[in-house]
Amino acid sequence: MESTRDAASFWDEQYRVPRPAQTSRANPVLAEIAGKLTPGTALDLGCGAGGDALWLAGRGWRVTAVDISANAVRRLAENAQERGLHTAMSVVCVDLAEDFPEGSFDLVSAQYFHTPFALPRARVLRTAAHALRPGGRLVIVDHGSAAPWSWSAQSHYPTPDEVFAELALDARWRVERADMPRREATGPGGQTATVIDNVLVIRRTTA
Repeated sequence: MESTRDAASFWDEQYRVPRPAQTSRANPVLAEIAGKLTPGTALDLGCGAGGDALWLAGRGWRVTAVDISANAVRRLAENAQERGLHTAMSVVCVDLAEDFPEGSFDLVSAQYFHTPFALPRARVLRTAAHALRPGGRLVIVDHGSAAPWSWSAQSHYPTPDEVFAELALDARWRVERADMPRREATGPGGQTATVIDNVLVIRRTTA
């Protein structure tokens, strides 16, 4: 329980101040992938400031957005209401280390699903894969390197193939995309750096 309180407090502090820039755009890899899909039901794991969830809802998806931070969840619900997207979105405060949303989905998004606290990440992502409907996709975008301003620096960044192997999925799921593109990132102070994203798209082929 102490770890849960610590994690919730940490992320509440991260989202204590509104981040309008992060609610005005989706993560580019998600936008690239989801922009080619027919809208259906989507689950946003660790929705944060909510840019991805708002982008999806604005394009016809019915979105369930979850985060451990009550601040993030409250502000996203307010933003959805202001933009007239609240009827297409359910925003829930959930500690994914302890619980997982009910339902089945055409798209599950896990964008930079990292935390400095204990998290059974592989178990959460495996559960997400099982929550997909046949034909649905799990889109995982991880840090492949750290920007100078990031708290997420680590000694090893698992490759997309390593992440897929850790999920231990059977033949009902297949890798649709696994690559490590580079992009220019902009930090909170306007600084820029070239970073690597580890991209893994898993598609559920059958029930």
